[in-house]
Amino acid sequence: MRRVLKVSLASALVAATLSTGAIPSAAEAQVGQQRQPGQGQTAGNQEQERRARQPRIAPLRRRVAAGPCPYVKILYDAARYVELGGDRVTAANVGYTGEMEGLTSDCMYQGDDPITVQTRVLFHLGRGPLAEGEGRTYRYWIAVTERNRAVLEKVYFDLPVTFAPGERTASVTQDQVIVIPRANETISGDNFEILVGFEVTPEMAEFNRSGSRFRVNAGVQAD
Repeated sequence: MRRVLKVSLASALVAATLSTGAIPSAAEAQVGQQRQPGQGQTAGNQEQERRARQPRIAPLRRRVAAGPCPYVKILYDAARYVELGGDRVTAANVGYTGEMEGLTSDCMYQGDDPITVQTRVLFHLGRGPLAEGEGRTYRYWIAVTERNRAVLEKVYFDLPVTFAPGERTASVTQDQVIVIPRANETISGDNFEILVGFEVTPEMAEFNRSGSRFRVNAGVQAD
């Protein structure tokens, strides 16, 4: 007899934390990647650039769990959101963009209690040359699966973003709480997997799958 697990996902943060100007320009990022030791860059500068490239996401408070936590990851095919117009894949034909830049999680359960998982996702979002208006409501999802098996539950979330006047990029952090019931205490967190991704079209998924990408500030002239 197949046992159906009912998974409840509830938003833990109603209002997203929005900040602008947190993303380096494409020119700045390329310079940081191209410089090599001995080319006018000290070890201290290298360390500063390495830290600057790391996702800026606050860690979650560690909680006590009786066993391992579910495996939580961003699905590669849905990790980026890129609107493309025109008949060519160029920066000039980019509309709204988004990227899941960072993900952290923690869980808590004791005895045969449900597994409560808290996730925190850092989004970097952009407004390209073909973007219309001052904002976009992005949509993303969280799915809970039996490890390497069936999807138990998939829930969609809306992420409305209004860009500040004159700004082309923004960063948003969102927290969500996932509750996974268990039949008994022998079922641990590593029986489950939690996936996160943007709602994307088949064309967007194929673009991501091919390894192609645009930065969230694609088409924006550096100052």
